[in-house]
Amino acid sequence: MLKIKQELLTGLAIELEKLSPGAGARAAFESPKVAAHGDFACTAAMQLAKPLKLNPRQLGETLRAALLVLPAYERWVADIDIAGPGFLNIRLKPEAKQQIVHEVLQAGDAFGVQPSNGQRLMVEFVSANPTGPLHVGHGRQAALGDAICSLFQTQGWVVHREFYYNDAGVQIGTLAKSTQLRAQGFKPGDSCWPTDPANPESKAFYNGEYIQDIADDFLAKKTVASDDRSFTASGDVADLDSIREFAVAYLRHEQDLDLQAFQVKFDHYYLESSLYTSGRVDATVQKLIEAGKTYEQDGALWLKSTDYGDDKDRVMRKGDGSYTYFVPDVAYHISKWERGFTKVINIQGTDHHGTIARVRAGLQAANVGIPQGYPDYVLHTMVRVVKGGEEVKISKRAGSYVTLRDLIEWTSKDAVRFFLLSRKPDTEYTFDVDLAVQKNNDNPVYYVQYAHARICSVLAAWQDKDGGDPATLNSVNLAALQSPAAQALMLQLAKYPAMLASAAVDFAPHDVTFYLRELAACYHSYYDAERILVDDEAVKLARLALVKATAQVLHNGLAVLGVSAPPKM
Repeated sequence: MLKIKQELLTGLAIELEKLSPGAGARAAFESPKVAAHGDFACTAAMQLAKPLKLNPRQLGETLRAALLVLPAYERWVADIDIAGPGFLNIRLKPEAKQQIVHEVLQAGDAFGVQPSNGQRLMVEFVSANPTGPLHVGHGRQAALGDAICSLFQTQGWVVHREFYYNDAGVQIGTLAKSTQLRAQGFKPGDSCWPTDPANPESKAFYNGEYIQDIADDFLAKKTVASDDRSFTASGDVADLDSIREFAVAYLRHEQDLDLQAFQVKFDHYYLESSLYTSGRVDATVQKLIEAGKTYEQDGALWLKSTDYGDDKDRVMRKGDGSYTYFVPDVAYHISKWERGFTKVINIQGTDHHGTIARVRAGLQAANVGIPQGYPDYVLHTMVRVVKGGEEVKISKRAGSYVTLRDLIEWTSKDAVRFFLLSRKPDTEYTFDVDLAVQKNNDNPVYYVQYAHARICSVLAAWQDKDGGDPATLNSVNLAALQSPAAQALMLQLAKYPAMLASAAVDFAPHDVTFYLRELAACYHSYYDAERILVDDEAVKLARLALVKATAQVLHNGLAVLGVSAPPKM
């Protein structure tokens, strides 16, 4: 059906070119808002009427007559109606819709996947500093980043997943001191534990029970290993450097466990400290100075970021010689560009909104060939967690927030991924733990997975009863698929590739969740409308082919989200 659609669009483009040179670019189909109006809609007549100084409805009639005699339209189109001021509503013949079943079954896991385009994309996400377990906000970011990577992979991009973290800043020093106090036998609430609000450092001390776990393992001189580092503790409570390195390695290992439970894997971990040790930060600042995009004022070095649309100029280097946090970000993104990533997407919390203008300004001011608008950003809000009708704010393990692993243990990896992807990233989201474990149609991930399992059950029953071979369904005669329910299901299957392409362009994995829920609903309606394992062999095989294709698309879509498609539930 996808080939048929392209064939019909080509014919439409030819006719539009005859009406007006260049009008062929307007050849496009939309899905009618009301299914009864047809299978495709075209608004070209209304778009061209004014420049051609013609009545849109009359133009629509002219276009309709021309299209109906074209070979592609005669073969595949049942009729073209004119609606309203000039809408073309196109109704396909059943055999045109049936082609999608063969296309899905022949492509299998590759259905909806485009050929390689040779372009490289980096998606930076999670990027949590190693100061504690991953919280549910990190979970939303992990789900978004991984799904966006998968979406772009379906569109032919070579995708690189990267995790960037601060391994040497003030927070890391505070982590080391918190661990040292625990190793010395102290705990939050003791007189020596910083609690004075006037002491800025006290606000950053870490009170969660995981700090005691780090201290205990440090005293035991354990070795910890993560994806990017390994370290053996000295056990000396006076050795703050050893405590710091051990604590970072310990928490990186903990974060790796969180990510493994969520089935997220990164290609590379990039350390902020390397930007300084490699000289990248100093080189970037020098580029900006030489480009004339900086000035000295009040003992500080400033970037003329207002030249690039920022609301005010920004301090780069403070009076004490230290750099503000956006400076290494600029150096980091120059590194991304130099590594050949023509497109970069950063997944970050909405609290990072203020950094976008200054990072982009720094990249433009550096004058290294980076295009405007680089990098792209996807900003997400935090997540509220509700359990038993009440908001959960505290995890015993973390001390002040619900961890990603808490959420996975309370529900499942599949539920957490699907739920966290089911809304636009910048909208507030409340994760209902009780809903996520329900086994009914109110639970969206269960509803979709159940549709897949239901189909697998039908196919298994056919195999057990008739000794059927699912591989033979790829080439059966589909003429029996004539009913409205069957045709609606086939049309829904045909929407999958275009939905993937659009979701990638818009950084919108939530579109995949919406589509899967619609497809599952369409399948459940079909199942309720028609028996599949009927006595008529030709009808039975055609219906089995249709539901097998449906299971394949459900499987493919869930895979993009990182959610399993169980054969039994």
